[in-house]
Amino acid sequence: MTDGRFRVLVTDEVDPEGVAILRAHPDIIVVEKPTRPAPEVLEEIGEYDAFVGRSATRVSKEFLQAGERLKVIGRAGVGVDNVDIPTATQLGVAVINAPGGNTVSVAELAFGVLIGLARNLPAAWDSMHSGRWDRSKLGGTELRGKTMSIIGVGRIGGEMARRARAFGMHVIGYDPYIGPGRFEELGIERADRLNDALDRADVLTVHVPLTPETTGMIGAPELSRLPRQAFVLNLARGGVVVEDALVDALRSGRIGGAALDVFDVEPLPADHPLRTVPNLVLTPHLGASTRDAQRNVAVEACEAVRDALVTGDLSAAINAAGVGGAGMRELRPLLLLADRLGRLGRALVPGALTSLEVRYTGPRGEAPRPLLLSALQGALRDVVERRAINLVNAQHVAAERGIETASTRVEGRGELGEEIELRLEGGERSIRVGGALLGETHGRIVRIGAFRVDVAPRGVLLVLRNRDVPGVIGRVGTLLGEASVNIAEYHQARLQVGGEALAAVSVDSRIPAEVIERLAALPEILDVRQVDME
Repeated sequence: MTDGRFRVLVTDEVDPEGVAILRAHPDIIVVEKPTRPAPEVLEEIGEYDAFVGRSATRVSKEFLQAGERLKVIGRAGVGVDNVDIPTATQLGVAVINAPGGNTVSVAELAFGVLIGLARNLPAAWDSMHSGRWDRSKLGGTELRGKTMSIIGVGRIGGEMARRARAFGMHVIGYDPYIGPGRFEELGIERADRLNDALDRADVLTVHVPLTPETTGMIGAPELSRLPRQAFVLNLARGGVVVEDALVDALRSGRIGGAALDVFDVEPLPADHPLRTVPNLVLTPHLGASTRDAQRNVAVEACEAVRDALVTGDLSAAINAAGVGGAGMRELRPLLLLADRLGRLGRALVPGALTSLEVRYTGPRGEAPRPLLLSALQGALRDVVERRAINLVNAQHVAAERGIETASTRVEGRGELGEEIELRLEGGERSIRVGGALLGETHGRIVRIGAFRVDVAPRGVLLVLRNRDVPGVIGRVGTLLGEASVNIAEYHQARLQVGGEALAAVSVDSRIPAEVIERLAALPEILDVRQVDME
């Protein structure tokens, strides 16, 4: 931040309506520049807290490493092929896209080219502009009564289904990651296997991201299963449909036609074989190229970047699943408490942390995962060599270090209200620490090991184990007073008279090392730890 404000670099001609959303916030400074060569961007990206762009600027590993202040990357569009997401996640940088903004534009283009194929419009256009009248050669086919198979029933796939039904088509969908309810809502017959959808497809349209799983998803074996004269549409990502196989299927007459808006290499080379294939409609990646879509994706991305910076809402981040949303603000007191419990528990566990479990008791079904991430954030804050540990990369860092994690929820309310309990293991020791949310905003630490305590998670917390003998509280208080350490709260707990006791002492400032050594030297003290809670 600069002067308490966030600096955001905007490039690649993001629509002005989106940029205006960022400019309107008093805590954000927007610097807008045209698309430039990578070396120029690398020179200055370290000055910014966020970046917003389209596909022209590549957010590479070098880009992210140079952006030492970066918290958020905003992509004004759906695809994030130009963003190194693994590196962003590792560095704790949230990646935000705009998955809904171009949905209608893509679906409308898909139906436009489909109608063009069905009614031979490209050939008719060429015929008329060449001075011919080939009416008898240009008979087409209706869409009504035909079967459309949609591969990927997300936002765009759903819009395709709605339009297909309006045309009187039967719709089949294949998407192993979508539940039955989505298919029922859209009136789509669900295919359990890809081949089931292929075997009946008069029209095959793919709407999936490019991943290792989907690369080459529709190749020669899949195209051979389609009914003869079927149409194939790919307006999703180049590489999903194998281009060489598609060329062979079209040249042989095995399928009736195809439409591509995306390609393995873009721009498509002038001498590419696809340019000479019959009955193939080619468009230069126009799916989102409408004024409406560009405005929509810019607004969606910029709103999400603003919220991520100003309020910490990461619900739109594709690499921070389950963090944010409408309930994020209500969860904040719990997240803060989980972070502080993570710090406390880690300070009390010797050696490398090997396991962290979170148990939440309360009514919020969405709480366990964010609480786990927040607890990891607190536990790992001072033990990792990286520029940031946050809700984006906490799980990644834990996995990288071999730390086992788990989270559970107990329905209802705890004895003190909403409660969080952490169990941490490290070396040969494990410990439980617990906290409760009193009212709606006030978190308290209520358990350290077997001891019941009641202390606020603020400032610096001094945790002492001692023998339960007279005079300990006085000697500790005197020693701290002599060192000018002000005590905010002092809570003493014991399990039995004359046994082991525990003191949780909240102080206003960090205690010097020599004072900690003097405390540890007291004959009644068994162990001393201090934990920064701020």
